[in-house]
Amino acid sequence: MSSQLDIALDLATIGLPVLPLRAGKRPLRNCPACARSACGDRPHMKAAGPCQCPAPCHGWAAGTTDPDVLTSAAWAGAWRQAHAVAYHPGGAGLTVVDLDNTDAVAWARESLPPTRTVATTRGEHWIYRGAMGSANGVREAVDIKSTSVYARWCGPGTGTMAPLPDAVRALVVKAPRMFRPVPCAVTVPAGGGECRHLSPTYLERGIAMAEQRITEATSAVHATTYRTFLAVLSAHGRCGCLTEAHIRRLFTAAQGKGESLRHCEAAWANARTTLGM
Repeated sequence: MSSQLDIALDLATIGLPVLPLRAGKRPLRNCPACARSACGDRPHMKAAGPCQCPAPCHGWAAGTTDPDVLTSAAWAGAWRQAHAVAYHPGGAGLTVVDLDNTDAVAWARESLPPTRTVATTRGEHWIYRGAMGSANGVREAVDIKSTSVYARWCGPGTGTMAPLPDAVRALVVKAPRMFRPVPCAVTVPAGGGECRHLSPTYLERGIAMAEQRITEATSAVHATTYRTFLAVLSAHGRCGCLTEAHIRRLFTAAQGKGESLRHCEAAWANARTTLGM
């Protein structure tokens, strides 16, 4: 049993979804079936836990607390390659403020409530109880790692873990990047195509419900965004009623939960592909 696997099993017992990292602090490459996004990356849009692949796949989404999975034959090769262990903070209800140099650490000591602190190779991880959307570069040398990302395990650290403060949440509340219209015109199937919406109220209610579903997501934001986009396109995408203004509202809701514009566009494209649009 490797030392990295020993560490992973210990962390799993305290509820941290763990996965192996290869050299360079990177997750293992996706399996052949998922290489180069051949699978559409939809397994990546799951909450923490193994995808349907037998070995670790899709980065943070491979994180698991199941000792049977961690010690399975399918994962044995991964542990032989492992140089470190990572965990999915959001899957354990945690947020890591990754401070990548001494200036960032000095800023945190002046600006954030004290909490559990872990020394890293270049700075510190400040760990809070509570999950939120993740974001890179919220300040110079400061990243937020929580949902849908992994953080390297650098040790238990010192200090008492504090509740996630508003000061940290505020770091990712910023104006979304400019929306790029996503083409949504589709070919109406032969033999029909009349608008099924009896009034504009039907469409408006559907968009409002979709916004609410995304906004109220407390975990698995990637998955919620994709499923919501899929539902909207399924109901409203084939008759020409869905406009750029509607898409913009959905993207804005998702970006407000920490999704990047790139992730929104990818989720929208995957939903259209699933529906054959």
